[in-house]
Amino acid sequence: MAYDRQFAQIKKDLETCGQSHLLRFWDDLDATGRAALTEQIRDLDLGRISDWVERLVKNAPQAPVQRLDFEPAPAYEPEPRDDTQKRKYFEAMELGKKLISEGRVAGFVVAGGQGTRLGFEGPKGCFEISPVRNKPLFQVFAETIAAVSRRYGSVCPWYVMTSPLNHGPTVEFFRSRDFFGLGRENVVIFQQGTLPNFDFEGHILLDDKGSIARSPDGHGGSIKALCRSGALDDMKRRGVEYLSYWQVDNPLVNLFDPLFIGLHVLDGAEMSSKAVIKNDPEEKVGNFCLIDGKVTVIEYSDLPRELARKRNADGSLVFHLGSIAIHIINTAFVERLNGESCSLPLHRAIKKIAHVDAQGNHVEPEDVNGVKLESFIFDAVPMAKHSIILEIVRAEQFAPTKNATGTDSAESTRAMMVERAARWLERAGVSVPRRPDGTPGCLIEIAPGFALDPQELASKREQIPPIRPGDRVYLAQPIADCGFRIVDYQDRRVP
Repeated sequence: MAYDRQFAQIKKDLETCGQSHLLRFWDDLDATGRAALTEQIRDLDLGRISDWVERLVKNAPQAPVQRLDFEPAPAYEPEPRDDTQKRKYFEAMELGKKLISEGRVAGFVVAGGQGTRLGFEGPKGCFEISPVRNKPLFQVFAETIAAVSRRYGSVCPWYVMTSPLNHGPTVEFFRSRDFFGLGRENVVIFQQGTLPNFDFEGHILLDDKGSIARSPDGHGGSIKALCRSGALDDMKRRGVEYLSYWQVDNPLVNLFDPLFIGLHVLDGAEMSSKAVIKNDPEEKVGNFCLIDGKVTVIEYSDLPRELARKRNADGSLVFHLGSIAIHIINTAFVERLNGESCSLPLHRAIKKIAHVDAQGNHVEPEDVNGVKLESFIFDAVPMAKHSIILEIVRAEQFAPTKNATGTDSAESTRAMMVERAARWLERAGVSVPRRPDGTPGCLIEIAPGFALDPQELASKREQIPPIRPGDRVYLAQPIADCGFRIVDYQDRRVP
């Protein structure tokens, strides 16, 4: 009887928001299937469904930029411009190093995507990217975290957010590689949430007769997922106060940047961002703006064209700073947003969505047929009481890996990794062969354990052999007591 009352209530709630069709195949399901579908329906935010349908599904949302009285956001430059700023950068660097050494900073990567656009089946973090050893993205990050931990004599925990699409394979990938030596207890892997998929009439689609069609709720879902998964509690137990946030497709990211961390804390910020100078007015990155005194990111597709192309007297773009999804986020800020039930705005994406039709037949659409909803982490920036931006050099820290070839591809990322390594070597006084077009005439990979930055590389100048045209150079940290070299986990250690 209790179950019948629960079912009757669920049916009534679904009728209220126009989604009673989700029970269309109820009689076809066994007890297990009915229980599973009931649980999925309970997970829906039924109180908001009607609003989402009206604002985001049936009607295209109004352009979010309804006003033009905003300014470009200010930013710290990559290098200090005067003596006063030199002193502040020095203070920030020292503070950042101290916070890392005290274990108060953790790494946080959002890794819910698949490698489909790369022509790769599996979690994107498992995609092999390094130019010589073909290390997967996850391994590049793991080795960096290990090197940072050694440098600062601390344990830098790593939080990895997956999605229902790739959680199992991601966990197995880490387990099969013994968590890259970081310690199972120091790598916390958890899932983001999901949101229902809709047809254009506002009906939630069914993936099969007893399962709702859902998609990951976007990287903005990390705010809720950190709390819901218990990751935030784990951080509090460890004394972690700051999260170094990045997305899984960028192997050049400076995971624990003392300057960025220090400036963020010195200025009392809750969420801060790194930025690059845009390559062109309409580059597909968010635009940093100042609206009512708050740092805000406006999507490239939402910034009016006349503003995107507006230039200063010297010819530079007025809105020149592009968002690259690298942030420092206070754990207290995440806790505050969850405590205040702050919801990031949802954005819609028109997609092809597989589903079952009214007759229960599986449909693989040939064209777009519905709407997926997601939230973006950058929408949390204006919710912070204070936020700063640090401009960085693109070639040093930003190489997104989204496509198999062309712009922002695995091909371009590997080229940037080799070029950065060559540039570091030349700064250290090592001759690097170059082709007539200026590109390196060899493949170079510097393991994070060998050098995290140009300064560390220069200190090991005597360990670097001459480099000849066509060489495949892999610089790894030698182990003093046996003369071995640490290479890839898969290769173990070899003389």
